[in-house]
Amino acid sequence: MKKTIISLLPLTLLLPVLLFGQRASEIDQKLQAIMQRYQAIGLSVVLVKNNQIDFHKNYGYKNIKDKTPLQENDIFRIASISKSFTATAFMQLLKQGLCSLDDDFGDLIGFPIRNPNYPEVKITLRMVLSHTSSMNDKNGYFNLDVINPSKNPNWKDSYNSYAPGSRYQYCNLNFNMAGAVLEKLTQMRFDNYISKNILKPLQLYGGYCVDSLDHSRLVPLYSFDEKANFIEEANAYAPRRDELATYHLGYTTPILSPTGGMKISALDLAKYMLMHMNYGTTKGKKIMDKKYAKIMQTAVNKQSGYGLAIMNESSIIPGLTLTGHTGSAYGLYSALFFNPTKKYGFVVITNGCNLPDSDNFNPLLKDCIQALYDSFIK
Repeated sequence: MKKTIISLLPLTLLLPVLLFGQRASEIDQKLQAIMQRYQAIGLSVVLVKNNQIDFHKNYGYKNIKDKTPLQENDIFRIASISKSFTATAFMQLLKQGLCSLDDDFGDLIGFPIRNPNYPEVKITLRMVLSHTSSMNDKNGYFNLDVINPSKNPNWKDSYNSYAPGSRYQYCNLNFNMAGAVLEKLTQMRFDNYISKNILKPLQLYGGYCVDSLDHSRLVPLYSFDEKANFIEEANAYAPRRDELATYHLGYTTPILSPTGGMKISALDLAKYMLMHMNYGTTKGKKIMDKKYAKIMQTAVNKQSGYGLAIMNESSIIPGLTLTGHTGSAYGLYSALFFNPTKKYGFVVITNGCNLPDSDNFNPLLKDCIQALYDSFIK
């Protein structure tokens, strides 16, 4: 009897390892098939389960021209997931009493912010952070002059015809303006504030200013033309040295792109996601109060499910609502989604793929999240 117990013990200890190895092999096959389906160049995925990173892996190429493989420490421009860093910073300022979500945004930014169709309706910080401000990107969003009545005779085109607060419309200008306000309130350059108050406390490598980063770690981004040929997007990491030399705190902020300019690895982005999953605190590091983390995740516009730079999405996995954000720019597609109650989540980033035209949730991101869910969570 003693012999039997001794002989079975190693197998009992090895069983979890064997099962994980089986799941890892299974997910490798699934993800590689998805990459092939959409001609993905590189793919980085991270799975969080039981409130910790359970699986992370990189597939394909960082640079397709010289076949450099994608590595764990490589950093991507993650596009609109960047908005959540901006909103997180504002949650810190709310705690400090530097602003209120109901503040008049025009008072905060220093020039009139009023929809000309509804001049008596105050446009608030809450509206700006939730895309319910009635502003749009028609005039562009990389220069605040586009909406400043004293700078642009066509400023009215930056507003929609409906009342502020009444509808949701995604607008990048909202967050580049919010970044400028953050600088006015803190008297710190936007990227430096994010680094000091979010990235460094969480021990994450990344940032909004491309000139401050290790360029060897930047992942080239690729788009596809109508003939399915890939094109490297040279402007994805354009240097900003000249613009920074004449930087005007609180106004030229859009050159750092608070709306989409964060550069970070998938693994570090998952660590950031853990902070949101745990309502502001992870591994003993408190970035914001639970109260404000919950405000970010609560839909302001019920129809869209969008809170403050965080959305509640029910179209990824049938029957489930996941919380997070997506990003797309220069051919890159990114997703960060989690379940704050059951403590699992996903980060998926590709530096280029060939997708069919669709208004639905990005099919590559959706398929990857579904595959990770089926293999590890379901």
